[in-house]
Amino acid sequence: MSKKILVVDDEESIVELLRFNLHKEGFHVLIASNGEEALAKAKFEDPDLIILDVMLPEVDGFEVCQILRRDGNNVPIIMLTAKIDELDKVLGLRIGADDYVTKPFSCRELLERVRALLRRQEFYTSTNENMREDTIKRGEITLDSAGFQLWIREEEVELTPKEFQVLKLLISNPGKVFTRDHLMERIWGYDYDGDTRTVDVHIRHLRRKIEKDPARPEYIETVHGIGYRFNERDMP
Repeated sequence: MSKKILVVDDEESIVELLRFNLHKEGFHVLIASNGEEALAKAKFEDPDLIILDVMLPEVDGFEVCQILRRDGNNVPIIMLTAKIDELDKVLGLRIGADDYVTKPFSCRELLERVRALLRRQEFYTSTNENMREDTIKRGEITLDSAGFQLWIREEEVELTPKEFQVLKLLISNPGKVFTRDHLMERIWGYDYDGDTRTVDVHIRHLRRKIEKDPARPEYIETVHGIGYRFNERDMP
C-alpha cells in the first residue's frame, strides 16, 4: 500500500508542484489549504507524513504542529516556510517538527527528506513493536513506551516526541556511548544538515526535565569529545 502524504499549503503553485512530484514517486497525496482542514485530515485520514507550511491562514503551521503533538499524534512533520530566521527553525524543532525546509526548495531534496523520515519512522515503529518491555525503570525514572509517558520521582513529566525518542534510546542502552552523529541517524534518520547542535539542544532540554541539577547530571552524562550515555551506575 502506498504511503499517504498530507500537503498543507495555501499556495496553489506549491501544492501542484508537490502533488505532481509525490504522486510520480508513488505516494498517495492528500491536500489541505488551512490549519483547520489539516488537523481534520490528520485525524481522520491518518497520513504517514505531513508537509506543513508555516504561513497558513487562521491557524498557522506552528500551532498545527503543537496541537498534533499535544494530542499524541507522532506523524513525521516537515515544516515548509519562506522564512529563514534560525529562531523559527529552532521553534519548529522544539514543538516537535522533524525537519524544516525553506522555500524555494529542491523537489529532489525534499523527496529524499520524505523518504528518510519514512524510513526512520518504520525503523522506530518496528523497534517499539519488538521491545520486550513497554516499561523501563532506571533509578527514579520510569518510562512507559506504550503510553508515551515519563515519570520522575512519581511525578509525570511531559516530553516532546523527539525528546522521548532520545531518552528512550539512551535509557534502553545504559552505559553505551552514542555519538552525536549516531543519535542524529537513529532519531532523525539522516544527517540533519550536518548540524549536531540539534542533539545538544534536546539533551539540554531533557536534563532540565529529568535531572535534580541539570548542571551536574546524574542520568545523562556527557562523554567529552564523543557524545552522550545514560549512567548505568547504581541502576537496577
